[in-house]
Amino acid sequence: MALPLALAGQDLIGQARTGTGKTYAFGIAMLQSIGKPRKNRKKPRGLVVVPTRELAVQVSEDLVTAAGKLGSRVLTVYGGRAYEPQVEALKAGVDVIVGTPGRLLDLVKQKHLDLSQVTMLVLDEADRMLDLGFLPDIERIFKLIPAERQTMLFSATMPGEIVALSRKYLNRPTHVRAEMESGEGEATPQVRQLVWRVHRMDKIEILSRLLQADGRGLTMVFCETKRACDMVAEQLDTRGFAVAAVHGDLGQGQREQALRAFRNGKIDVLVATDVAARGIDIDDVTHVVNYDAPTDDKTYVHRIGRTGRAGRTGIAVTFVEWEELTRWKMINNMLGLDFAEPEETYSTSPHVYTELGIPEGTKGVLPRAARSRAGLAAEELEDLGETGRSRSRGRKDREEREPRPARTPRQRRRTRGGRAAEAGSDELVSTGPVTGEPASNGPASNGSAANGSASDEAASEKVASAAAIASADPLGSTLTEDAESTASTIAPEEKPMRRRSRRNDDTPAIISAEEVEAAADQPSRRTRARRGASSEALEGALASVAEPQPAPHPVEEPSFMTTPPPPVRREPERIVPPNAFTVIFQSPDLATDDDEIAPSAATERQQQRRRPRGSGGASGGPRRR
Repeated sequence: MALPLALAGQDLIGQARTGTGKTYAFGIAMLQSIGKPRKNRKKPRGLVVVPTRELAVQVSEDLVTAAGKLGSRVLTVYGGRAYEPQVEALKAGVDVIVGTPGRLLDLVKQKHLDLSQVTMLVLDEADRMLDLGFLPDIERIFKLIPAERQTMLFSATMPGEIVALSRKYLNRPTHVRAEMESGEGEATPQVRQLVWRVHRMDKIEILSRLLQADGRGLTMVFCETKRACDMVAEQLDTRGFAVAAVHGDLGQGQREQALRAFRNGKIDVLVATDVAARGIDIDDVTHVVNYDAPTDDKTYVHRIGRTGRAGRTGIAVTFVEWEELTRWKMINNMLGLDFAEPEETYSTSPHVYTELGIPEGTKGVLPRAARSRAGLAAEELEDLGETGRSRSRGRKDREEREPRPARTPRQRRRTRGGRAAEAGSDELVSTGPVTGEPASNGPASNGSAANGSASDEAASEKVASAAAIASADPLGSTLTEDAESTASTIAPEEKPMRRRSRRNDDTPAIISAEEVEAAADQPSRRTRARRGASSEALEGALASVAEPQPAPHPVEEPSFMTTPPPPVRREPERIVPPNAFTVIFQSPDLATDDDEIAPSAATERQQQRRRPRGSGGASGGPRRR
């Protein structure tokens, strides 16, 4: 019906069910009016504007097939691909351009595309193109093309307000409706529709059993959000199904890879948002599942129209949650369906198995014997030179494609006093009180002295250092009790470390020679009192350094047969004062001789009685009579 009018050059509004061949209705007329390509004609004469990238690719393929004998040059332009191939094709010359509004306007802005010679304009899925989201871009495109042109609008659903808006851009259009009693869209009669009221947590189980029905071919699952698409695809993948996702957050190469794998049969389940609900024509789609209830009646018609195309039959199953019942009743009334009260359904309901032909005993996991599909990985990912931000399917796939580099070992340097400590340099050495071994925390512990093989020269140097300290301070004025007992030494020609403010019982103090000389000139009273003890401790330290100590005998570990010794009870330390009359604590007296003693309450009452009556009461004011 639309072809004779389109060939006659009239403006047209075409409305028909999905899968009835609307693309060829305007495609054949456009190619016929343009004619064969010419070498001196490089600017396009036909323009087809579509809402989605996937639909642009499909329409372009259909036009190339129709123009096989004519040799017309058809170019597809849409976002997500590199600009260079499209610019080169425009310079070589094209006859028909199929594209999305955004990329078309970008090429016009960059002076690569000239629409001044377009004689035929087609808006496919016109109700979506004239929506509020695309309307500003469509108005710019109408201003770029000549006023004398032929304009055609095609869609499966054409609301009254869209028809009224379209008359603004068309010249006396003819509204053609194929097999339609009203202006609203209707479902394809070859599609068997099932509507179930389900629980959100049980939908994935019902879907897993539905995908194992007898005679099931390719299946499309529609979700409302991109995150829901990824979640459903991931769960079906873990259950053994060959599945892929298509939504706006994926790169264009990944979206085309999923559609190619779905068309070629490498995957049999495609989870998508409404971006794949319009115009996608794929053979052998037997089931369509509305995992999330559609937002309106037009979306429902386009979704279930992916099956039952070109005279084939199909099954459409819609899941409706409890909170979505009101919205579904509106869709049901608009389309005149018989599912106002969907049947309550669970994954174990008997009617799920009987209505879909699912074998008894089927579980939510696909058996390994039935996993015959090659999967999405078998389809090659084409490099399209994608523009914009990089996108990926998820963290798991990104880690598989980009292996994490090996972590380099961390280089650590020992420093002391802000300087790098070298292994061969002289270091500060502190020996223990008994064994005479160097401390394990210093760099010197890495040498031979740490292994217990100190030479005689090292021992003689330690004795000489200790003797020098003793001669500088015979009274041991600068050595603490621990330092005196351990006889710490200082390496020659080495800058000494600063004195530690808090000395541990286990860590000997290290002092410099200048501090030794200064302390020798001014001995403290505490040092004089301990003069005898310090000299004896120093002599013992020198003897321990000079005389090698025998190696301790290894202690045998007690056997589990022996009885463990009883625990030793330690008596608490008793504080015995030197005198019974010693004052342990005395409160400080902060009073002075000039302070006045506060009068007591009795004294204040006596003073009030002695006052004359005329001087006033307790408040200090005159008494009233």
